[in-house]
Amino acid sequence: MKQSPIRQFLKDHGISEVEAIIPDMAGVARGKVVPAEKYMEEEGMRLPESIFLQTVTGEYPEDDSAINPSEIDIVLKADASTIRVVPWAGEPTAQVIHDCFYHDGTPVTMSPRHVLRRVLDLYSAQGWEPVIAPELEFFLVEPNIDSDYPLKPPIGRSGRPEIGRQSYSIAAVNEFDPLFDDVYAFCEAQEIQIDTLIHEAGAAQMEINLLHGPAMSLADQAFMFKRTAREAALRHKMYATFMAKPMGKEPGSAMHLHQSVVDIKTRQNIFSAADGTATPLFFAHIAGLQRYLPAAMSLFAPNVNSYRRVTPHNSAPINVHWGYDNRTAGLRVPVSSPAGRRVENRCGGADANSYLAMAASLACGYLGMMEGLKPTEPISGSAYDLPFQLPRTLAEALRLLTDCRPLVDMFSERFVAAYTAVKENEHEAFLQVISAWEREHLLLNV
Repeated sequence: MKQSPIRQFLKDHGISEVEAIIPDMAGVARGKVVPAEKYMEEEGMRLPESIFLQTVTGEYPEDDSAINPSEIDIVLKADASTIRVVPWAGEPTAQVIHDCFYHDGTPVTMSPRHVLRRVLDLYSAQGWEPVIAPELEFFLVEPNIDSDYPLKPPIGRSGRPEIGRQSYSIAAVNEFDPLFDDVYAFCEAQEIQIDTLIHEAGAAQMEINLLHGPAMSLADQAFMFKRTAREAALRHKMYATFMAKPMGKEPGSAMHLHQSVVDIKTRQNIFSAADGTATPLFFAHIAGLQRYLPAAMSLFAPNVNSYRRVTPHNSAPINVHWGYDNRTAGLRVPVSSPAGRRVENRCGGADANSYLAMAASLACGYLGMMEGLKPTEPISGSAYDLPFQLPRTLAEALRLLTDCRPLVDMFSERFVAAYTAVKENEHEAFLQVISAWEREHLLLNV
């Protein structure tokens, strides 16, 4: 009798422990570590449904009337395509990402992975398959055990920290070669397909580009890469942080999403016609992003810190204008062949949950195509000279999401209710904190 792919993987790799994981609302890996023999014996793992209502501070929303969670367990079913070794583990360990279901077999709609699958199913019903290529920026910083102190760049091989911005500097990347050797090795072991590594504008700020592919696979890879970068950095006595704006005088970190759509049968890019010109669907996709991105912004900028990144002239868009090869615009169309025609959504922060950000970006484009929307004219100058179109705070972004019926219908009422409850709780917790700036400037002056 042929063994299941997971059983075969565990046997072939001599695995003794299994990390059974799910991504929560914040993109944090939750789950259980189980002996491999026990994992193979059980018919799916179980976790409390409320795991999706836990905030990034470890609390739960006080008002859950809109969600009405039951004190029940949900069933975790492994996605066999996601099983990988855990290359930094001390003993042979595997990780596998799970989907979540109730005992009657219906999916848990609060699950971020399910939200992305709902959107992909809508594309599939049209005979389409989205193609995604994420770019993830992050900072390397010195270990910081006292959160009252600001973050600082780490010491590189030269024995000195970076004191200025080193965009695209090879030497600045080489300062951390031992760390990146581990990152590449860990990624290869997990089949995380890295395209390029560059030094970004900030001090010790890096960017990893992943090779394009199916959206769910790339969301999984981005999810795993965040764990990988953090683990590799800890080995070298550093932190890798994906905060959107970790340092006040440095640019923020983004998660840019390059997206296109192919016909499932022909595998041709539906954004390009036979003669190589852009199709109406391409422009409608852009128009959908323009129309719905502001309402979806809380999924691209999910934390109070996220909105510190969205400032003019600081490598982050402030509106949803689009342009050809224009990095000041929220939506950029890179120079490409007809087969590679795509739009780059530059609005998301690195702190976004990859499943939810991809779901939101593809949902906006899908609505544009279904509604036959028309985009504005492309801009050729700086979009920073044009007014803000994106929400400036998490509270505003959440209000726009709940008021947007097309997006609520695509993501499900229950997910939106759960997501806003979690994020409103985090926002209220943030408002209880008095910052150093307030004490410095208001204590004796107002």
